[in-house]
Amino acid sequence: MDEGGPLARPLSASIGAVALTLFASALSDGSAIAAQSMVTGDYTSQPIGHYQFCKVNPAECDAHPADKGPAKLTTQLWKRVVSINARVNRNVQPVNDSDLYGQDEVWTYPDKAGDCEDYVLLKRRLLARAGISLSNLLITVVRKPDGEGHAVLTVRTDKGDFILDNLTDAVRAFDDTGYRYLKRQASTDTGRWVSIRGGSSRLVGAVD
Repeated sequence: MDEGGPLARPLSASIGAVALTLFASALSDGSAIAAQSMVTGDYTSQPIGHYQFCKVNPAECDAHPADKGPAKLTTQLWKRVVSINARVNRNVQPVNDSDLYGQDEVWTYPDKAGDCEDYVLLKRRLLARAGISLSNLLITVVRKPDGEGHAVLTVRTDKGDFILDNLTDAVRAFDDTGYRYLKRQASTDTGRWVSIRGGSSRLVGAVD
């Protein structure tokens, strides 16, 4: 999938601070945080890159977190999400798998470089270590407006689903990205995937 190219570098160091200020203001005056939640369907095919990742890291794909519902979106949680998204974007250089590994699809935790899936894996790990349930940190496959495949991290909250993306430091509502959503990890099984209604589950290489 797309590794991001030059656009994957942080657009502005102030984006996260502005987003946090606006969010805190909305909480304080009672304003609604207007995000929607994805509507998911049945189990679907697993991306081939994730399947191979699971073979190398079986414990990563054998977790069955209890789905107690979306995380409560507090100022503290928002700050943590925005900070980790920006930090990973800043510290990982966007490079495609062909250049790094000589293969088309390699999902792994990045050291200093990686493509979109690698950013997602690292953000997910850091947010899980910060106390967010894996049931609310879901690797998601999308189609960009130009038709290219891409991976992002969905954070489920009681104010809707938000997207962490290596192409921008802005944490956006899922319906404010311009992406077409295809599939994401199941909330109760880290090794299984569900379709997202309105999308097609066969964008990228997959295993049944």
